[in-house]
Amino acid sequence: MNQNSAPDCTAGPLTGVRVLDLGAYIAGPYGCALLADQGAEVLKVEPPGGDTLRKYPSTLDAESRAFLGVNRSKRGVVLDLKHAEDRERLLALVRQADVLVHNFRPAVPPRLGIAYEQLRASNPRLIYCAVTGYGEDGPLRGRAGYDQVLQTMTGMCAMQARRGGPPEIICGSVVDYYAAALVAGGVSSALYEREKSGQGQYVGVSLLRSALAMQSARMVWVEGEPRDVGREMRSGGVTGIHPTRDGAIYISANTPHFWQALCARTGLQELLCERYDTVRKRAQHHAEIVPRLHAALVARTALEWEAVFGEEVPCAAARSVEDMFDFPQVLAGDMVQKFQHPAAGTYRGFARGWKFGRTPGPPPFAAPVLDQHGDAVRAEADRLCQRGNACQNTGKPSPHDGAGTLRGAQ
Repeated sequence: MNQNSAPDCTAGPLTGVRVLDLGAYIAGPYGCALLADQGAEVLKVEPPGGDTLRKYPSTLDAESRAFLGVNRSKRGVVLDLKHAEDRERLLALVRQADVLVHNFRPAVPPRLGIAYEQLRASNPRLIYCAVTGYGEDGPLRGRAGYDQVLQTMTGMCAMQARRGGPPEIICGSVVDYYAAALVAGGVSSALYEREKSGQGQYVGVSLLRSALAMQSARMVWVEGEPRDVGREMRSGGVTGIHPTRDGAIYISANTPHFWQALCARTGLQELLCERYDTVRKRAQHHAEIVPRLHAALVARTALEWEAVFGEEVPCAAARSVEDMFDFPQVLAGDMVQKFQHPAAGTYRGFARGWKFGRTPGPPPFAAPVLDQHGDAVRAEADRLCQRGNACQNTGKPSPHDGAGTLRGAQ
């Protein structure tokens, strides 16, 4: 950090950017949360029944745990886009916004009057991000897309299967969260380009594209190779999760240095021979190596081995997500903070996805209860509608109010 430049703890890289989040579930909404992490002012627009994620199973009575985690640092309003009055309110907000994100199927926005071409006419600077299941074109464009459907379709589940076993789902909505990162990255890039051109643009993110992007290392098919060419990247069982006297530990030993350190720390120096001296050889002979490694690992617990290996062998004892709330490295990075929620009360949660030295941005705040800021936002939207009508009557352009609808306290 430049010592002559003091950090502004209220500003983030995207401070002043106004985002309308019309998404549901994870990919679109969490992409908007990542924009909020960078200082953008995000308004979550929900239908009368609320985001479906609010209804997901949860041990919390007041709110879905998933909704709280995905929708931090947003204000909230309910607008029924099937009704003309609320649709006009949204269009008024669009004229003041920099970004709009939704995850409707491609046929829905034109019916609601919020397709990109329709909104661009009133706000040429709008960055319009559509999150779809399969993309804007093609035979599957109209299908609803879901994380685990795309995992299964694109080979992720087949690759995840244990040797000879059935396909297995990867828990944790990994495709959704990766798509959310693509939303944040694509929107940020489009905002940067707008600074040069002065024009907004359409940004398309799909779960299909996300699932394939996550497999870029496997998505290589050299001309002449057979269909069943090996695409597995696992290191023959040596690198992986192994049992110990108590608990399990993940060990990575792909490089010569780490392999040598693993053998030295476990007392398996006899494995340091030409037969096992490369990753490919160890993969070829994993059935000889792994049983001996397991026999050595039962001497200590997973946490003890983690200490023994230290920095010499990349490893991690298998922990639960609950352990992360008080994990020293997590606390050192301010990755978990306290939130105050009107219904759920005080809770700890993940804070933000980035760390910026000079413009860290304002502290995150809790996801909104349904329509928490609705009265204020609708009133402001109505004022903008009246102002827009007055400007149309006089032929003067509607001003871009720098203190617009998305600003305000939590």
